[in-house]
Amino acid sequence: MLTIDELTKRFGDKTAVDRANITVAKPAMIGIIGRSGAGKSTLLRMLNRLSDPTTGNIVFDGEDVTSLRGAAKRDWQSRCAMIFQQFNLVPRMDVVSNVLHGTLNKRSTFATMFNLYPKSDIHKAIEILDRLGIAEQAPKRAEALSGGQQQRVAIARALMQDPKIILADEPIASLDPMNAQVVMQSLRTIHEEDGRMVIANLHTLDTARRYCDRVIGMRDGRIVFDGTPAQLTTGVARDIYGAGADFSEAATSTEIETLDRSNAAKAIA
Repeated sequence: MLTIDELTKRFGDKTAVDRANITVAKPAMIGIIGRSGAGKSTLLRMLNRLSDPTTGNIVFDGEDVTSLRGAAKRDWQSRCAMIFQQFNLVPRMDVVSNVLHGTLNKRSTFATMFNLYPKSDIHKAIEILDRLGIAEQAPKRAEALSGGQQQRVAIARALMQDPKIILADEPIASLDPMNAQVVMQSLRTIHEEDGRMVIANLHTLDTARRYCDRVIGMRDGRIVFDGTPAQLTTGVARDIYGAGADFSEAATSTEIETLDRSNAAKAIA
């Protein structure tokens, strides 16, 4: 389904990602962990084609993604949606319009200029917001929402693209534990119910263990671990974060682990 072969990205004399090899045979929820600067974000940006690899290949369902240009590249970016740490919403625009921006690659220049959307797309956007528990926020400006709500709007925008893959770059790094739990559970539910592949850069070991089927550890641009959450032992974590690490960047999220899901959802609603 997805094959990453010897993928490398260099910036001058610095190698950000060094010969990464990943094979995903079927949709899964995959967490990528590692210190800041390990190459996690660069890897996702290459997958989405926001950044071109120096060498190596990305192949999805038999298609060479790294060779795509122009309209074909934009089509891939629709099928491989990206969610960012800082949400990337239009603050003064209402929530439903932000979600509808997920259809921009499929709309004409005229429709884009005059903000014209088919009723079917508007209904679909509201249905997605309802699925994520924030339909009542649809007419509000994005800037009026909490951080957790804004990240769910960003997830809704990604779903409007009907992607095969959702890439999430530190989706909970700026959220409190309660909001983080709701966002991660939303991504997990999307994977399970829709059969979509989700690949998320994460900053806590416990989050990766709790929500992911597979965990990839990166250190200094290289993949140093690729296995199940059960295999992510303390010794493996030290290989990823360094023998002298105090695990501040890999700190266990006790607050998240002890929160009751229903109470968290109730508090965020």
